[in-house]
Amino acid sequence: MKKLLAVSLLTLGLGLSFSHASQAATTEAQTKHPIVLVPGIFAFDSIASIDYWYKIPAALQSQGATVFVPKINAFDSSAKRGEALIAQLDNIRASSAGKISKFNLMGHSQGGITVRYVMNTRPDLVASVTTMNTPHKGSPLADLVTGVAPASSLQGVAFTAFANAVGDLVNLLSNNKKSPADVRAMLAEFNKPGAEANNLRYPVGIPTTACGAGAETANINGNSVRLYSWSGTAPLTNVLDASDVLFGISRFAFTEANDGVTGKCSSHFGKVLKDDYFMNHLDVTNQIFGAVSLFETNPKTLFQSHASRLKSLSL
Repeated sequence: MKKLLAVSLLTLGLGLSFSHASQAATTEAQTKHPIVLVPGIFAFDSIASIDYWYKIPAALQSQGATVFVPKINAFDSSAKRGEALIAQLDNIRASSAGKISKFNLMGHSQGGITVRYVMNTRPDLVASVTTMNTPHKGSPLADLVTGVAPASSLQGVAFTAFANAVGDLVNLLSNNKKSPADVRAMLAEFNKPGAEANNLRYPVGIPTTACGAGAETANINGNSVRLYSWSGTAPLTNVLDASDVLFGISRFAFTEANDGVTGKCSSHFGKVLKDDYFMNHLDVTNQIFGAVSLFETNPKTLFQSHASRLKSLSL
């Protein structure tokens, strides 16, 4: 435990959020490898004491998990975000005195694409990859934005400037000033052509049929990695959730069941644990401020159960 505490102090210097198991009430979620929660677009770890993963790290910690939340650019390509994540994982591993060798990566939305990049680029760092509400096959919202506001058009220039300013503000408020926001790089991955190109480049875990599942286990350069995904299909879940207004409108861009950003089939990756939770795109992160459906499994419980699953597999 003293060594784990030493790791926590070192990672504070590296700019990561860290939770360890010293206050754990139980050990159900005490995985062999640390859990890394990777945010999606508008990425941040914490702003003004508000966490991207609202109360989820603490829920995992209460059951024995070691949890890291990296600092990732709010808007950027998954390759650049992935390289930033790799650097942080390497630093954690190097600072652990040999106690940490791999990580259980869990990514929300674009965070899922980011962890796929890490898995394919540095599989030696990865024990498992789990994606939540990730549009692996693209989102029609990205096609809509790039169609209505092309980068070279007047409205496109205005949109790019505004979105990047918002992204830079998020980065500033979360003390992540290393890279400027690049919303166009993000959109280029989420429209249909960009998603198809990414899946050709990194096919591991992607279903070969329109709405199938991928393999649960992959071997990448001699490294065995477990692959999982889950998602929701309910844009409207709680009258107190302000995001329901946005997702209640954005859902009409889809021709399939969706969470307001990601289509049901687009979310499939590896072993699909469930693809129709009564959750919108932010509910899986327990946002906004825990205003999720009262008639669905609580997001904190989902993460605890999945950590227990990983523990049972000695991950």
